[in-house]
Amino acid sequence: MRILISNDDGYFSPGLACLAEKLSEIAEVTVVAPERDRSGSSNSLTLDRPLKLTRAHNGFYYVNGTPTDCVHLAVTGMLDELPDIVVSGINHGANMGDDTIYSGTVAAATEGFLLGIPSLAISLAGTEGGNFMTAARIALEMVQRCAERRPSQPMLLNINVPDLPYDALKGIRVTRLGKRHKAEPVVKTRNPRGETVYWVGAAGAAQDISDDTDFHAVLHHQISVTPLQIDLTHFAQLEAMRTWLT
Repeated sequence: MRILISNDDGYFSPGLACLAEKLSEIAEVTVVAPERDRSGSSNSLTLDRPLKLTRAHNGFYYVNGTPTDCVHLAVTGMLDELPDIVVSGINHGANMGDDTIYSGTVAAATEGFLLGIPSLAISLAGTEGGNFMTAARIALEMVQRCAERRPSQPMLLNINVPDLPYDALKGIRVTRLGKRHKAEPVVKTRNPRGETVYWVGAAGAAQDISDDTDFHAVLHHQISVTPLQIDLTHFAQLEAMRTWLT
């Protein structure tokens, strides 16, 4: 089995190293990740300059671009053979609900999916980041399941693992994305030159934490697995829009 690994925290992140170490037990692993932290970069592609691919001392490759760039470059230009699966992560922090729109972790997996490859985004849902090997073990189990039960069509899964020891987990749930309140206001301050600058505020608290959501599962120490799709068409509004335009 061939696995392409990427992330959005950068090629030096501990979550990436844990993931590569664990998946190397069962597969031929290639790591292509951003050269620096590109959290929140979503699905952006770099089109205004060339990209550079560099190999680090540990064998990982890094790119001076976005998570999407990394997967696109690897699949369409670097690798001699297509990977059997793309795994993005392990992200330091959750990617649930509305977070998935902004997430570079999810974006890297999404690019694999758009290129026709089953793809997983793995996040460690907590602030401490002490249990990356728990998330790596879950990633291994999910990859093995994909190998044993090959999906009939490419799938994109968003997986959030509570930041707990493996034995403290309370099972796995198939979930939908929850919803957050609006984000906190931007933080206005001044830089050392006296110029006014703004920091984007923190994500809002969870608003929709119904028992079928990713927020609810993680809150109750369960692994959340949410299948995602890319079609943004609002089908329920198509007929109303046709009427509105006539």
